[in-house]
Amino acid sequence: MRATGIVRRIDELGRVVIPKEIRRTLRIREGDPLEIYTDRDGEVILKKYSPIGEMQSFAKDYTESLFRSLGHIACIVDRDQVVAASGVSKKELWDKPISRDLETAIANRQTVAINRNLGGKTVAITNEEDAQGYTAQVLSPIIADGEAIGAVLLLSREQGARMGDTELKVAETAAGIVGRQMEQ
Repeated sequence: MRATGIVRRIDELGRVVIPKEIRRTLRIREGDPLEIYTDRDGEVILKKYSPIGEMQSFAKDYTESLFRSLGHIACIVDRDQVVAASGVSKKELWDKPISRDLETAIANRQTVAINRNLGGKTVAITNEEDAQGYTAQVLSPIIADGEAIGAVLLLSREQGARMGDTELKVAETAAGIVGRQMEQ
């Protein structure tokens, strides 16, 4: 754990304010759920809650199935990080924070196919990578209880690869299934 040097007092209702700098750094937005943990030393730990993260083994199995069926890299992300990925090494994408561009794409709530060979501009998945590494992508938001909570992604790095109607429908279907699973 890192010390921030910031001290806050608890008000009469038991509330404490998380400083703006920390909220910005950790991408905590108004209305975001937080899990509260305590340990034996009396520490209180707040952790961002990810409903998709709770389904990590399901997400892993799902991306593995998509990868085997389509041959494209498959990912499931929540609004903050990559939850599961198949078709790439685990170190490459797993548990990495998603890029601002991908966050924006999720917030737009539209399923899109992007093909660089047709003039499309691909989106970086994480902050650590270059969007130019992908030649084609499909992004389909996961909607649960009316909120965009993540996305299903199909990605290709192969020259001349093209994402079409089949990949679009598969990603939409997968996102719909994950969204309905989250609502249960």
